[in-house]
Amino acid sequence: MAQQHITSRADDYAQWYQDVIAGGQLAEAAGVVKGCMVIRPHGYAIWEKMQADLDRRFKETGHENAAFPLLIPMSFITKEAEHVEGFAPELAVVTQAGGKELEEPYAIRPTSETIIGHFFSKWIDSHRDLPLLINQWANVMRWELRTRLFLRTSEFLWQEGHTAHASHAEAQEEVARMLDVYRDFAHEVMAMPVIRGVKTANERFAGAVETRCIEAYMQDGKALQAGTSHDLGQNFGKAFDVTFQNAEGQREHVWQTSWGVSTRLVGALIMTHSDDEGLVLPPKLAPIHVVIVPIYRKDEEKAEVLEAAHRIASELRDDGLAVKVDDRDAVKPGAKYYEWERKGVPVRIELGPRDIADNAVMIKRRLAEIDERGKPIKEKLSMDGLGVALGKVLDELQSGLFTAAQQRLADNTVHVDSWDDFVDVFKDGGSKFVYAHWDGTQETELAIKNETKATIRCLPYAEDGPAAEAGTCIKTGKPSAQRVLFAKNY
Repeated sequence: MAQQHITSRADDYAQWYQDVIAGGQLAEAAGVVKGCMVIRPHGYAIWEKMQADLDRRFKETGHENAAFPLLIPMSFITKEAEHVEGFAPELAVVTQAGGKELEEPYAIRPTSETIIGHFFSKWIDSHRDLPLLINQWANVMRWELRTRLFLRTSEFLWQEGHTAHASHAEAQEEVARMLDVYRDFAHEVMAMPVIRGVKTANERFAGAVETRCIEAYMQDGKALQAGTSHDLGQNFGKAFDVTFQNAEGQREHVWQTSWGVSTRLVGALIMTHSDDEGLVLPPKLAPIHVVIVPIYRKDEEKAEVLEAAHRIASELRDDGLAVKVDDRDAVKPGAKYYEWERKGVPVRIELGPRDIADNAVMIKRRLAEIDERGKPIKEKLSMDGLGVALGKVLDELQSGLFTAAQQRLADNTVHVDSWDDFVDVFKDGGSKFVYAHWDGTQETELAIKNETKATIRCLPYAEDGPAAEAGTCIKTGKPSAQRVLFAKNY
């Protein structure tokens, strides 16, 4: 296998990102299909682990999975005015099928609020049918002009939750609850700190009354919107006549929500943790926790070392670890080390005849400390109780990644009170998380974006951002109720 050079983050962050994806064998541009990507097995395995954990959380909160059509009648898309206006530029439309012109064109699913609204109108009749809590794992298409693997592609994978409720208060509780599910997943599984908040009117989902989000800090200072939860009010209920008979016998429209995360979480994972050596994975999302590399010089040593390697692997699997024995004859140990480093495997075990004689193994952590010679430090662990010892190592790696990401966020978050200082943060391509006052108008929001390319990522929750305080807008000097979060974004 040819070794994949990885550009340093300091030299070219965008190229570094592409190199990490290539070196980790995560994905590649489809090429023959504009703006789309092929997710390779290692990348898809990461997505599967994300999917499994999130799916468990959704079901624990009472949601059920369903599947809806990929093709949506254009008449559905146009029923909700803000929705069609928001998505019209990104639609891919089918006009022919079976060799004939269709009577009505179909949009390839950009999101499913409309078609799910149609079926909600068929399934909901009484307050006893509510709440209706549905989730769908699916692919969607939004025709993007400028694409980047995982972060923004024309076709991507995601989940989209859709719920209907008898009251606005209940729907708002659902919006907040599911945003917290995303926050918990980001913190506990991705080891990625996020800030919860409310989007401005300019940034909210097309057709929503309110959009809440989680925003994550990437190593180049930019923000990445990692998940959204939308209060749809009664907009889609009215558009698709989704009504129910309340307890008093009166008919009223349902209150709906939708919420989703996508394969852009893989991009977030890469840019939160990875380094100039390649991919770094939190153990909870690593498809392989431990790779064992057998070391032998003589043919007569081979059988003993391989037998021990596979025995250890079996014992570790019994302890709940995902283990790979790299017993390829045609690849030298150094090349194997290089490959598994780039794939982000958290722990490597090197096993040779001397280790077997000592009833021990040598391990190297993916983020090993460096000794005085500039070499990564390796650790010797007894084969007795190895699974427990490695479990502790993996727990340390998981918590260490979160702590490091939290510190990085803290080190790159500033409070700014003047326009000159604000501009200074974002000049020459720079970016940080900036808490600053804003006068609440769309005109000022757009003026700031046009001059600095920084956008309002959210109005942060009190628990996640600075304490609420009145002030004056950095741009206009007009009154401001609270600081909001600014950053350049993906």
